[in-house]
Amino acid sequence: MQTRLDFYKANPNAVKALMALEQQIGKSSLENSLKELVRLRASQINGCAYCVDMHTADARKNGETERRLATVVVWRETPFFTDRERAALAWTEALTLVSIDHVPDAVWENVRPHFADDELVDLTMLVCAINSWNRLAISFRKMPA
Repeated sequence: MQTRLDFYKANPNAVKALMALEQQIGKSSLENSLKELVRLRASQINGCAYCVDMHTADARKNGETERRLATVVVWRETPFFTDRERAALAWTEALTLVSIDHVPDAVWENVRPHFADDELVDLTMLVCAINSWNRLAISFRKMPA
């Protein structure tokens, strides 16, 4: 496969807008480890090889274990994630697959006790951002280095 378009060069202002969202997410109180798990899970669902590669590497740099990285895709079947992480991963899946069931009440009721209001907005913006990056990378076939 070959890259179709370098979207960074083709429209730097559009990329700057998405980077501004990333800067805001970076200021959030969400744990860095949680952010990377969310980015990785959304990227797995979307089939974004570039982002899976990047966020696996970033998570490793931040101290994430190989065992947890290997089982993010099957997080429900493992004991390796906290209740907060599980709630965030379920929220991530529901938002990433929003056309399937429009974020069921059960997912909301599960995530709500684990995050403050501002954290829920930050978590949701994080999911929105990684889904945007995934769509850019997949559309224009950005390849892992």
